[in-house]
Amino acid sequence: MARPATAVTTTALPLGDPVRGKVRDCYRHPGSRWGDALVIVSTDRISAFDWVLPSPIPDKGRVLTAISACWFDLLASGPDPIAHHLLTTDVDAMDLPAGIDRGPLRGRTMLVRRAEVIPFECVVRGWLAGSGLAEYRRDGTICGIPLPGGLAPGDPLPEPIFTPATKAASGHDENVSFGTMVAAIGAPLAERLRTRSLDVYRRATAHALARGIVIADTKFEWGHGGGGEMLLVDEVLTPDSSRFWPAAAAGQGRVPESFDKQSVRDWLEGTGWDKASPPPPLPDDVVTRTRDTYLQICRTLTGGPPEGVD
Repeated sequence: MARPATAVTTTALPLGDPVRGKVRDCYRHPGSRWGDALVIVSTDRISAFDWVLPSPIPDKGRVLTAISACWFDLLASGPDPIAHHLLTTDVDAMDLPAGIDRGPLRGRTMLVRRAEVIPFECVVRGWLAGSGLAEYRRDGTICGIPLPGGLAPGDPLPEPIFTPATKAASGHDENVSFGTMVAAIGAPLAERLRTRSLDVYRRATAHALARGIVIADTKFEWGHGGGGEMLLVDEVLTPDSSRFWPAAAAGQGRVPESFDKQSVRDWLEGTGWDKASPPPPLPDDVVTRTRDTYLQICRTLTGGPPEGVD
């Protein structure tokens, strides 16, 4: 496996104060050739149990950017293209202020159209896992949607289901009913979000399955551009927003290991950490294993490594 570059944990671009999420630093960039845009830098920070961990995963931000860019490009093609916010991932084309060191930004930066983000996570589930599995075992439902009896962990659902969640500024997003979504944003927009999210999921699952990967579930974010057009925004179908399984291991009566940060969660669970105080640093082997997992799913889905990684 390629030697990792130095991890990028924070940025300080001369574009004003950024909005910092758990992973991304977002800057407003009104001076680009595309007009009022945003610069989104995916750092190598990693979060678990609603905490940003003290140990980064080198090249993780490059993986998230490469996978998102691949999906945006794929979904924008074909007879029914999906409009999205990505303008370019080429830092030399972003009209950044002179003097910025572009090296750390390469492969992890997106210039995107500004959009008014719709305040719901659009979750699509196709397989039985995670919080959906826990609810199904208890009530026979997922997010209140009744399902047939007799499904085993890791089984496919009869058909993909749309289960929205509210976007939390901190902490966990909260699953809500489709009716709650309708009451908040109106039936026409809610119906469109459901239809488009399910469509994107089905198109993505076909691409992934041809590469030996099952997308068990994922979440999308949508927004409205300046002209009112609905855009797919943020990251899309990455190991931070999706549950990817090896297709050969799916449907075997158990939940397969995912191509994501599960090894980080498992290690933290075994430390006795109380999840209420700052988390401990990750050991080197967990960092290396997690990085390798992210690079593996990137190569599988996109056909190669992210920019800046051999």
